[in-house]
Amino acid sequence: MKIKNRKIFITGGAGFIGSTLVSGLIKDNEITIYDNFSRDSIRYRNIRSKNLKIIKDDVLNSEGLKNACEYFRPEIVIHLAAVAGIDTVIVDPVKTLDVNINGTFNLMKALEKYSGRLERILDFSTSEVLGAYAYKSTEKSNTNFAPVGEARWTYSISKVAGEHIVHSYFKKLGYPCVTIRPFNIYGPGQVGEGAIQIFIKNVVKKKNIEIHGDGDQIRSWCYIDDMIDGIELCLTNKKAIGQVFNIGNPKGTITISSLAEKIVTLCKSGSKIIYVPKNYVDVELRIPSIEKAKELLGFIPKVDLNEGILKTYNWYRKNNK
Repeated sequence: MKIKNRKIFITGGAGFIGSTLVSGLIKDNEITIYDNFSRDSIRYRNIRSKNLKIIKDDVLNSEGLKNACEYFRPEIVIHLAAVAGIDTVIVDPVKTLDVNINGTFNLMKALEKYSGRLERILDFSTSEVLGAYAYKSTEKSNTNFAPVGEARWTYSISKVAGEHIVHSYFKKLGYPCVTIRPFNIYGPGQVGEGAIQIFIKNVVKKKNIEIHGDGDQIRSWCYIDDMIDGIELCLTNKKAIGQVFNIGNPKGTITISSLAEKIVTLCKSGSKIIYVPKNYVDVELRIPSIEKAKELLGFIPKVDLNEGILKTYNWYRKNNK
């Protein structure tokens, strides 16, 4: 990666995207991960470096977060820490709101003392802010305020609030903020939820693939390497400051049923595809417009869906996770 000789502070850095990012940055930068390890992908990365410090703590601990920032004095901050994933969110919508809103506030407040030192603050939001039906949605599309009382939507609402918090600090205090809205990222080392990694893990273990509902939900899938390229562009291009970017791959668009069939075919699997009842509301259509990221940053996803699936399958088959 092009970023060198920087002090980088990553909340949620032990997760899938964070740990992949750390792997690419650790050789030439000093990195502090601040994470409660509710999800742990970094154990797969085999990172051994004097440049890496890990603080096991929670973004809800405002004092701990403040102390960590003041001690490390970062130049780049990447905010990935969040409660995410449909199952996790439905089980505890209160914690979802608390972590995603108050955790973001805590980080912004922790950086106030020396905001002038900061080169970039990269905030991770979600494509879910665009609601249940998002067809080629741009960054100017309306964010969605879904019906109150449905736990699923506490995630999207909390992330919309997080975007407003971050960009309010940009407008009032000049924080060099950028927000990314990722669209269905997948790849080696993913933990938690995400259809591709769940389907592939079942294929590797010779289990059936379960689809919730009738499988006609439509998603655009983006391989992790393309996500990392998008992150680097947001961190290094001055045009990114104060902006929101969709990062995804519209060419990786497919229904969940067709995705399962593709994985079975590509991986030469005998796994059966089984349909089970869906007991939650879902995002039915999610396809991004990435024209803004292309025009301002030069972002172009390179890994097609077939290639990404095979890379992911080969990794899980080798690691048998």
